[in-house]
Amino acid sequence: MPAEITQLLRAASQGDAGAADQVVALLYADLRRIAGRRMQQSGDMTLLDATALVHESYLKLQRAGELDFADRKQFLAYAAKVMHNIVIDQIRARQADKRGGEQVLLTLNTAIADLAPQGDEEVLRVHEALAELAEAEPRLAQVVEMRYFAGLTEAEIAEALDITERTVQRDWAKARLFLAVSLKT
Repeated sequence: MPAEITQLLRAASQGDAGAADQVVALLYADLRRIAGRRMQQSGDMTLLDATALVHESYLKLQRAGELDFADRKQFLAYAAKVMHNIVIDQIRARQADKRGGEQVLLTLNTAIADLAPQGDEEVLRVHEALAELAEAEPRLAQVVEMRYFAGLTEAEIAEALDITERTVQRDWAKARLFLAVSLKT
């Protein structure tokens, strides 16, 4: 099946819309798992459920046009990033409606992977800190997105980024420290 998905991804990158549809159909369970994890982390901060998030992500992927993915893990990592951006966009839209709202206190805990954000403000602060990390250290940001948002294992991340598991562990530790310092200020 991985070989079939890789072939379909190549065909999709060359403009075959049918191949792109087949990829999504074959990976639908994985996409739902990622979306479910993302929605669990978001709590009731969006009006979407996991199925709606997968479908919204699919529409965004279609609108993006030709996308080139080497394999299943790279596609899933990108889909997780798209899902993350959809949730952030919804939170921003909701906050724009509120225009101020109540201040939310942020409790800093460096065990970021184990905790779901508690409110709109905290989710946005994590997103902004992650964007800052991406500017400084893009690979560290990729590791956070793949682990925290996509729920990939260290082995899967190592394979997708073509690095060792130990490097993933070091990158994860550095990224957590960076995010903890960013969120503290």
